[in-house]
Formats: sequence, C-alpha cells, structure tokens
Amino acid sequence: MTKTQIFLFGRFCLECEGQKLLNFESQKIQELLCYLLIYRSRPHPREKLATLLWCDCSTTQSKRYLRQALWQLQTCLEQCSPHQNTLLLTEPDWLQIAPEYPLWLDVAQFEAAYVETQGQTGSNLTDAQVCQLTQAVQLYKGDLLENWYQDWCLFERERLQNMYLIILDKLMGYCEVHHRYEEGITYGQQILRCDYARESTHRRLMRFHYLLGDRTGALRQYEHCAAALDKELNIKPSAQTLALQEYILSDNLNPASPSLFPVLPPTDGSSPILTNLVDHLHQLRHTLIAAQQQVEQEIETVLLLNQNPT
Repeated sequence: MTKTQIFLFGRFCLECEGQKLLNFESQKIQELLCYLLIYRSRPHPREKLATLLWCDCSTTQSKRYLRQALWQLQTCLEQCSPHQNTLLLTEPDWLQIAPEYPLWLDVAQFEAAYVETQGQTGSNLTDAQVCQLTQAVQLYKGDLLENWYQDWCLFERERLQNMYLIILDKLMGYCEVHHRYEEGITYGQQILRCDYARESTHRRLMRFHYLLGDRTGALRQYEHCAAALDKELNIKPSAQTLALQEYILSDNLNPASPSLFPVLPPTDGSSPILTNLVDHLHQLRHTLIAAQQQVEQEIETVLLLNQNPT
C-alpha cells in the first residue's frame, strides 16, 4: 500500500499511512510542493522557483526564502518516509519530485484516465475504460486547489476542468448508446455545474428526459438552456437545439427509437469540415421526416375521402 497520498482537487491534503499531516500550515510550503507535483515530470531551477513564489522580493531574498521553505518542507516530509527515499530530489541548482517515490496523487490518477481514452468517443469506450473514467470523476472533488489564485494555478485549474468536462461528455455518450439515461442525466448535471451555458449538454439532457418518458422535463431543460444562453452569452439557442425542441413538442416519436432524434456531432476533436457535414445531414434528416409526416397525412386524407365519397 502506498504510504503517501496527496489530494489537490478541492482543498490540499497530505496523508501518510492514512493520517492527515497537520504541519503544512505555511501557504508557501504548500505552494512549493504543489507546483512541483503539478509539474512533476521535469526538474526545476531553484532560481526560477524562488522568483515564481516570491516575485515581490529581491533575488537574494527570494533565494533565501526558498531555502527556508525547502528545509521546512523536507522536515515535514520526513514523517512520511524517515527511512526511505525522499519525495524530493535536490541538487544545488535544481529541485524535482522523485519519479520512483511510492506516491499516490489524485491529479496523476485523473490525468492517466484522461490520456487512456483520449481521442475516443463515448460510444467506443470499453467497460474497463468506463470504470476508469468513472473513478476519475469521483477523484474530482472540486477544482484544483480551491481558493488559490496564483497565475500558474489558475491556468492548471482551467486545464484540468476542461479535461473533467470532456470525461463527463464521454460518459454521457456511453450512457446514450447503452440507454442508461438516468445515469447520463447525472453526468450532464455535473457538467452544467461547471458550464451552465454548454448547449450540447442541454440538448443531450433534453433527449435523455424524453427517452425516459419525461416530456415535461425535456421541455423544461430547453427553457433552462435558452435562459442560460441569454444570460451568459446573450445569444439564442442554435438551429439544432430548436429542431430538437420541435421534435419533442410534436410528441410523434417512439421513445424506443432514439435514432429519430437529431444526433450530436462529436465534441472531442472533430474537424470543422466533418462538423458541417453532420449539420447538413441533420437538416436533411429533418426535411425527410417532415416530408414523411406530410405524406402520411395526405394518405389519411385520401383514405377518409374514399370511405366517405360525396
């Protein structure tokens, strides 16, 4: 079992053998360790670290503060591995997280799950990959290092949040293909907590509600979508969203045939040309369905006239 566990999603926490270390009160010690953990794949010049963490100080002062913080950090970490290799590799001019140290890091686990499925759509996920992505979502207890506002942290927070949204998108796609609509709604709600104006997610939620037999919920989701787009972006719903609303309003669909709904274009890397082609095919499908409905109405009219000749 890994003795050292570090959590960076939500509030910073360091545990050794299941016990939380309480002597990491210094913000600068935490920041030094967290920066090294986030960029753990490479060594870092001490001078650069000193300038980054104490940018308002002179070079001489910042280097001294770094030495003090490093000594305090190493003292704290000795509780985790007093007789083993240290978490930090230190050289006169460089610092780095030791690659071979038996460390469990939530961000590292999360990124590994993302990389494992990068480039795949939700419909192509294996059960093992779905399990891995589900565990990644559970790791995301909150945004990276909440209440930290350093520039490097804000950049990494946005990067990881985007990965989180992509993972949730994939899981929604998997749920759609396998008709797990209630589970898909849960993932969609998690997306909207981060990005309430994400129109593609609103559309999927509209479809999931309808396919569960909740037509009212589907139409209510459209209203939420329109309100969010107006408030946050001052725009109207797209033609695709409006078309989906019309399908649901008509209530002429068979819930057992979700293919009758407009299908979302992939959200994880499709080319603009492919996206435009998909949009064109959606419009063509809408035209064909409308034509089919008109033909059926005309047939009914003719049959009625034949049964009741004047």
